[in-house]
Amino acid sequence: MTPRVLTVLLLTASAGALLAACFLGSTPLGGARVIAALLGQGTAGDGIVLWEIRLPRALTAFVVGAALGTSGAALQGLLRNPLADPGVLGVTATSSLTATFALYYGLAATSAFLLPVYAIAGALAATALLAAAAIRIRSVVTLILLGVGLSSFSAAAMSLLLNLAPNPFTLSDMMNWLLGSVANRSLADLQFALPFMLVGLAILFANRRGLSALTLGEEAASGVGLDLRRQRIAIVLGAGLATGASVALAGAIGFVGIVAPHIVRPIVDHDPARSLWPSALLAGLILVLADIGVRLMPTATELKLGVVAALIGAPAFIWIAVMRRVTYD
Repeated sequence: MTPRVLTVLLLTASAGALLAACFLGSTPLGGARVIAALLGQGTAGDGIVLWEIRLPRALTAFVVGAALGTSGAALQGLLRNPLADPGVLGVTATSSLTATFALYYGLAATSAFLLPVYAIAGALAATALLAAAAIRIRSVVTLILLGVGLSSFSAAAMSLLLNLAPNPFTLSDMMNWLLGSVANRSLADLQFALPFMLVGLAILFANRRGLSALTLGEEAASGVGLDLRRQRIAIVLGAGLATGASVALAGAIGFVGIVAPHIVRPIVDHDPARSLWPSALLAGLILVLADIGVRLMPTATELKLGVVAALIGAPAFIWIAVMRRVTYD
């Protein structure tokens, strides 16, 4: 299968999954009712279910998955480490920390947009720190260690906030955010975070050719004219913006940024530049399908998308690693 065929298949499957998300849910809607609601000719109730609940939720799941999949593929190419994902540099954890900070102090209750603002601000702060470090640090390993330290510190600070939560309601809100979900998301939420995400993705795609050069090694890549410092800054900045926007929309969702590039990589001959588009589409497809499953599961309380993604992603990652006998440097 060629990368172009793979992209077409994933585009078709993604469109089908998004359409299926409009049909499926706790309230059954027939095909005629969904089409009528899409055209603005259905009942007011059908229009609300479609345009204010199902479609925003499905679109949010898809764009969040696309951002995480692209960021994971780009970071794996930059760091030449198949374990890398948007959380490896601490951007996800820092973004989640600032979001839980807003919840802890009740700032999110004053405006619906303050929570994503704080999440994106945390991602930008972490990205700025990492970009500044990338200018001075020559070793990729040192950059990874800095990200691990930043992630550990943010996780510890989040645990402290959870431990000091003033009441059960605040604790519940904080836990719901950390578990990850696209429920109750609106088109307004999507419009707010989408510009940050698009800028981040644009940076990643604009610098994808440098990722191919890095497969030769840093010395060889530098020898063919690649500016290593500029490449690191661009990939870190792009991944930080895209990841921060995804956390602002859905909270912390893990593993999809690792698994999707792993599945795609052999089909594109292990070329990081050619893996960005398929990784984005596959990760988006995975989250849309997982969210459909979340909605259809007969549970008393709806499961969180981040939990389901981890339950699916972790075994899939283990299986991929074992079957392909991946060797990590």
